[in-house]
Amino acid sequence: MKIVSLFGSPRENGNTAKVLGWVEDQLVTKGCEIDRINITEYNVNGCNGCYSCQENYDEPGCIQQDDAVSIIERMMDGDVLIYASPLYCWGYTSQIKPIIDRHFCVVTGYGSANYNSLLADKKSGLLVTCGGPEERNSEYIKGMYKSLMGYIQCKVEGMLVVPNTTTPDTLSEDVKQKAIKFANNLIGK
Repeated sequence: MKIVSLFGSPRENGNTAKVLGWVEDQLVTKGCEIDRINITEYNVNGCNGCYSCQENYDEPGCIQQDDAVSIIERMMDGDVLIYASPLYCWGYTSQIKPIIDRHFCVVTGYGSANYNSLLADKKSGLLVTCGGPEERNSEYIKGMYKSLMGYIQCKVEGMLVVPNTTTPDTLSEDVKQKAIKFANNLIGK
């Protein structure tokens, strides 16, 4: 099974990276292949809303010459998608948000009988770390994620919110065990 993780933190070795590492390590022990996409290493512009991508039903397309289409093609090759982001102002980081907006190019015929998603039926999970509590803090990102998965027709297999994080070295064994459980849920083991 191939796992594609979209790592959207500006901090390469921060809290989100550590928890995602635990998730990926567990998935490797279950025989999975990991393709981590560190979004900060790529050039992804925001969506222009030009609808050019809606002209082709068979592949993701865009008139912009950046890395978005190649990232989405890697996502299409995966069986499970993980969206990993620290919580910034109740939502995704500005680093990962452009590729989320560019998911528009994987769906055609939205709201019609010809509705199609190039990512349909893939399993997915959301991993979020935040400096504050989970309650009255992470509802928006979870809602945005569920809506996006509905739009691209992916199956939500889990959401892990790790609240009250300060530094990676203070993440507890309890958080590690939750990461392992999250990983197992993503692949149904």
